[in-house]
Amino acid sequence: MFKLKDVSLLEFKEQLASLPDKKLLINTINAHSYNVAQKDSVFSEALRKGDVLIPDGISIVKSYKWLKNKSIERIAGADLFVFEMDKLNNIGGKCFFLGSSENVLSLIKKRAEEEYPNIEIYTFSPPYKVEFTAEENTEMIEKINAVLPDLLWIGMTAPKQEKWAYSHLNRLAVNCHIGTIGAVFDFYAGTVKRAPLGWQKHGLEWLYRLIKEPRRMWKRYLVGNVIFLYYIIKEKYFTK
Repeated sequence: MFKLKDVSLLEFKEQLASLPDKKLLINTINAHSYNVAQKDSVFSEALRKGDVLIPDGISIVKSYKWLKNKSIERIAGADLFVFEMDKLNNIGGKCFFLGSSENVLSLIKKRAEEEYPNIEIYTFSPPYKVEFTAEENTEMIEKINAVLPDLLWIGMTAPKQEKWAYSHLNRLAVNCHIGTIGAVFDFYAGTVKRAPLGWQKHGLEWLYRLIKEPRRMWKRYLVGNVIFLYYIIKEKYFTK
């Protein structure tokens, strides 16, 4: 099991608030990410060597309890997003959104400018492709560095977003935190509806997404959860 933040959401927020402003790479992990990391060594390294890894998935929480006999609390990427944006809005600063489509980014920018008036919002939509060319990577880095943002949010889906942030971390001029938050872009833009609080509270957000998008999500959840269980059983009983 990856080294996770084994604190409550409140404790995690307190830790972030007490940290001096410096560049930290914060990633999230769920069952799907865990599965992908088993066969993608670069992705696995990105998760292991990032500064903070938070458990964004009820399956991660429950498996950690089973493997380590220690309870942890789910910390969703959306929780991280709201906390960081509130914090930056209180002091003023710059935020950069990298990823997704121009339409989603325009909706994000419009909402963020209304909800966080003390934050300057910048966006960039990279080409939709599996791998970027060196020129495309340089263009993205130059767009970010020209702004010198306090926060950089990357939403290009896993594992691409985590691998990109990790691979280019030393070239990114970011004053504070870098967060890879994937689906939060769509949630915040309103193009995808997040599960109601009751579903979230009982760890059923995955089921809500499956019901809403069965054709897109059935393999990730129905097949992926079985594969995840296999890996966890293997780690429990066959890994020293």
